[in-house]
Amino acid sequence: MIQLKSEREIDVMAEGGRILAATLQLLRRAVKPGMTTADLDVIAAQFMAQHDGAVAAFKGLYGFPGHACISINEEIVHGIPSPKRVLKDGDIISLDFGVKYQGYYTDAAVTVPVGSVSPDDERLLDVCERALHAGIQAAIAGNHVGDIGAAIATVVKSAGYTTADDLVGHGVGTGPHEDPQVPNFGKPKRGTRLVPGLTIAIEPMVNAGVSGTRTLPDNWTVVTRDGKRSAHFEHTIAITEAGPRILTAA
Repeated sequence: MIQLKSEREIDVMAEGGRILAATLQLLRRAVKPGMTTADLDVIAAQFMAQHDGAVAAFKGLYGFPGHACISINEEIVHGIPSPKRVLKDGDIISLDFGVKYQGYYTDAAVTVPVGSVSPDDERLLDVCERALHAGIQAAIAGNHVGDIGAAIATVVKSAGYTTADDLVGHGVGTGPHEDPQVPNFGKPKRGTRLVPGLTIAIEPMVNAGVSGTRTLPDNWTVVTRDGKRSAHFEHTIAITEAGPRILTAA
């Protein structure tokens, strides 16, 4: 069931989104070779503790053990922070974080380089971020979910990459995952119609190789089936009469 939000509710989500954006900025500045993913998780937890009324949305969600999902290289999403996962120069790392603020959820992600990365990896990150913004630009009232997916897929396919098609964006607001699903592929004017008050997380997950995925034995971490690298960028947005409003912008 789709839950439309009032202007007041969207403003509350934007307040939480600003805290989320600040958390991601702090994490991306902290990323360096030699750190562990657990170190980053502690930074996120300590920062959240400084904000009354805000909690890390992923901690304990469906049993997830970390505050942030931190995924390295071929890991697409849901990487569990660990003191055994040490970052190396040339890695790429996805930082996926959620905030629950005054009863409302927001969700966002960035993928960043660790030290110096290859030109191929720089291009992968650039294409994924451009795909996110193409999807956001298509998220206007009167369009459909399929317009978002088609815009993302156009950027990704033209660069020679694939999207992880069994992983999708989603509605978000009073719950961390709401209707509708927001795939990273689709046909224009198909799927749920976008109307003012709809709040969704748009999140292209772009693979350097094949689209297929598999889940590791930890039952959380989703990786590319062929072991090639993947990037993930995400924003929570609201559909408004004036156009898409990014609620998790820095």
